[in-house]
Amino acid sequence: MSDTDGSPQTLHDAVAATAPAALVADGFLTVVGAIAEGAKRVDALTRRAALAGMLGDTGEMNVQGEIVQVLDAAGTDAFVSSLSDCGAVAALACEELEEAVFVSDRSDHPYLVLFDPVDGSSNIDVAVTIGSIFAIYRRSDDSPVTDATLLRPGREQCGAVYVVYGSSTVLVVATEGRVDGFTLDPASGEFLHSHVQIRIPDKCAAYSVNEGNQGNWHPEMQNAVAELRSDYGLRYVGSLVADFHRDLLKGGIFLYPGDVKSPSGKLRLGYEANPLCYIAEQAGGAGSTGTERILDVQPELLHQRTPLIVGNADVVERVVARLAE
Repeated sequence: MSDTDGSPQTLHDAVAATAPAALVADGFLTVVGAIAEGAKRVDALTRRAALAGMLGDTGEMNVQGEIVQVLDAAGTDAFVSSLSDCGAVAALACEELEEAVFVSDRSDHPYLVLFDPVDGSSNIDVAVTIGSIFAIYRRSDDSPVTDATLLRPGREQCGAVYVVYGSSTVLVVATEGRVDGFTLDPASGEFLHSHVQIRIPDKCAAYSVNEGNQGNWHPEMQNAVAELRSDYGLRYVGSLVADFHRDLLKGGIFLYPGDVKSPSGKLRLGYEANPLCYIAEQAGGAGSTGTERILDVQPELLHQRTPLIVGNADVVERVVARLAE
């Protein structure tokens, strides 16, 4: 999509023209704009990582039991600041923060955002693609916001966003029935419409999984992956957003199953699985835990983990069928 002069539309203009009117009227563009501003800050830090002191870890442990990278902390600060200050968000929950951030109970703050500020941050030391992931919900009423308010199944998302910081910086926005990509233009500092109405290709091109974990997989998963191995090539970056972005554009399936060491899986339901599976579904794909649709899972905990299988719908269904045998 382009403006009348043929130039690509800005993120604001394109989303304003394509998102549901009710979302546009309620400030959805403001939330997406706040994510974009935070992403520009993270992009700048990422590109100057070794020069800006962004490599390595802080020596602290987060609520997930993981070492906090310097960029994790900086990314968290950037997005908490931009989203809290945008005037449309009532509450935030972040993978790196033990507790939710409550901004305002006012009715003119209708949105809730759950996010992973820097996915794959441990890869920045070796300049591998990383990303940010966001689930966006509308409040169901004007009652005071609590932790329970944030425990929403993924099917209730009104939108989702992820950002890829790689050879180019791309922001992908999904609303009901539509997915679009925007590339950050270094010259103007704007995200411009570069991927119009993204759909997962009909043909699955690859599978993505950490084969090094197969010794811990249950036999059913070992058999399912062996079948994928016989039909598709392996493409695995080891950075969730990078693998998902490739599969979304070129066709593929990403798997991070539960295993004997981590029966509940390793990825976070609210911050990673729900938003990416929402995006996959709007683009014609599917997402599953291996036993049920990801978006139907009712969260019980803010930092709940889940197995994840996401990508081409027919291949996801095939894997799920093998797991049930």
